[in-house]
Amino acid sequence: MLILCILVIQTTKSQVILDADGPGNTYDLITSVLAPNHNPIEVPDCNHSAFGDHISETFDASLNTNVFEFYIHKMPDNDRCINLDRQRNEIKSYDQSPDNLLGVEGELVEYKWKFKLDSGFQSSSSFTHLHQLKAVGGSESGMPLITLTTRKGNSNDKLQLRYAESNSQVTLYEEDLTPFLGEWVDVTQLVKYGEQSSGTYSISIKRVVDDAIVFNYSNTNIRMWKTNTDFIRPKWGIYRSLNHPEDLRDETVLFANFSVKEIDVLGLSSFETKEIKVFPNPVFEQLTVNSPKNKLKEATIYTINGIAVNRILFSETDSYSINTSQLKPAIYFIHLKTFKNQILVRKIVKQ
Repeated sequence: MLILCILVIQTTKSQVILDADGPGNTYDLITSVLAPNHNPIEVPDCNHSAFGDHISETFDASLNTNVFEFYIHKMPDNDRCINLDRQRNEIKSYDQSPDNLLGVEGELVEYKWKFKLDSGFQSSSSFTHLHQLKAVGGSESGMPLITLTTRKGNSNDKLQLRYAESNSQVTLYEEDLTPFLGEWVDVTQLVKYGEQSSGTYSISIKRVVDDAIVFNYSNTNIRMWKTNTDFIRPKWGIYRSLNHPEDLRDETVLFANFSVKEIDVLGLSSFETKEIKVFPNPVFEQLTVNSPKNKLKEATIYTINGIAVNRILFSETDSYSINTSQLKPAIYFIHLKTFKNQILVRKIVKQ
């Protein structure tokens, strides 16, 4: 089954990439990308200086590249020597960061990264956050907009997607944590920042070893903004509760290949999307596109990780057919390109 939603995109606007480059000077590397000449790193070094830096780099043989190591210790680490009931080891963007790391209303932003939890990873029954999208400024900034967290359960631990439309948080989606343990996974998160009528959100996580999708959620009618906020920033790392220390142990979480990419969005007035009909929905074998006012030149189908899996050239007609029977269950994007080089992107979820 295919479920379609519309996004109108022209070109990639800007991209920020943070890759590990080998042991040494890790804090300097992170700072140079996320907030040059400032401090985008929140670590528990202040209370545990004998250990050294709580973020370092190492070579990972399975990825064949350098990666970041985030360390957190059951004792004596805490949250920056300020909060003793929790522990924080995170990197982030903030107001001194480059503008293209600050999500603002109306922007479409793609966040990508990889992470690996140890095979014996232990979650707190309260929270063990790995990623957040958090507002800066406004009355609702205290509660993160999006949180990816692990949580100890009665039978199985969970990886949860948590969401706060305003000041209270709910779980949008969760999966058993077991398929993530001891495996590198690749995350792609696509956000259109806006109020209820214009906000969209999707996240897909796949195992690197076999490309199997192990976590998948999307919503095309969701508030992705906070009241009177200045911007939304990403955060990555380990941020966990100490309310139940018996749940915890010393942990090392690996991260790699951080990417933040802004995408230009065309106004609807420049591209008559209402005249473009895509049917049937749901689709099993063949997708028909009817476009009488915007002559289509070609269509390209991409995986959520940007890999082209099919390209179709069209003649100048009003109706076009696209074979979708070969697609495996996953999230894809179909780029429909007009002869004026405008691109209509439709997200496809094949189930």
